[in-house]
Amino acid sequence: MSFKQKNCTMRDKTIFDGVVFKFFFKYFYRAWFKLSGWQTTSDLGDGAGVTIAAPHTSNWDFFYALGVAILLDIKIYFSIKKSWCELPIMGSFMLWLGGIPIDRSASGQVDQIKTFVKRHKNERIFFLFTPEGTRGGVAKWKTGFYHVAKDCGLPIFLAKVDYRDKMAGVFHTFQLTQSKADDIDAMQESYKSVCGRYHEKQFPAYAGPLHDFSQHEARVMQALYSLRGMATQAEIAAKAKFEELSTEMLDFLIDKGILERQQQVVDGKSVTIYHLTLAGNGCLLHLRPSLA
Repeated sequence: MSFKQKNCTMRDKTIFDGVVFKFFFKYFYRAWFKLSGWQTTSDLGDGAGVTIAAPHTSNWDFFYALGVAILLDIKIYFSIKKSWCELPIMGSFMLWLGGIPIDRSASGQVDQIKTFVKRHKNERIFFLFTPEGTRGGVAKWKTGFYHVAKDCGLPIFLAKVDYRDKMAGVFHTFQLTQSKADDIDAMQESYKSVCGRYHEKQFPAYAGPLHDFSQHEARVMQALYSLRGMATQAEIAAKAKFEELSTEMLDFLIDKGILERQQQVVDGKSVTIYHLTLAGNGCLLHLRPSLA
């Protein structure tokens, strides 16, 4: 006899729609975060978005993500194996939490998610994906989240659960460009400074905490990004609206691996050009909530 859960589909009404349960969980998470020293990032944007949560090395990641969603009044959905959702009791519970049942052996599952995303596009909902796909070590990301975001015209919210800083939530709203490879590289670079619970398992590899950049240094990075990642010292200063941009600051950012410097010949003259590195791009995603 089969005891599989009937009507195993993602639900419009979840834990985030129940007033009583939401009130209880909000009280619980406020107390838990306060006693444990955890904090939420600033809430970003309205409407729906495809949200990636990385690094994913522990089941605890989900409980912190759930806490952030409840504390900030954000409704989230997350992918989970369909077999879990078919269990009589556990299945109902996972769907109530916002589970999106995925059968990895069947085709058309991504289309179902895209249809649901489009139906709820104007609602304040985050569709959560873990690009590593597992809590164990991996060598690359699964990029299904990228295609869902592109096909549905949604931004990608970069979210983290950082066990070093005890900070959880969204840190950047990423707008897709014309280059998937460049977008994935930039997003992955930003996660090198996020420490997972078991950071030795995470991908990309943990490279240490983000440097504490000043507002002026962040403006230099922002200016270079706006200038398509390459400009002269004078162009950077003008874009950043500095009366003067010191060479010492640029040298400091070069030492940190944020910028690169090279000589180019323009109209027969040698000109110093500065480039924003991939590492600099990744840092900038943490320093600016959006680069649109």
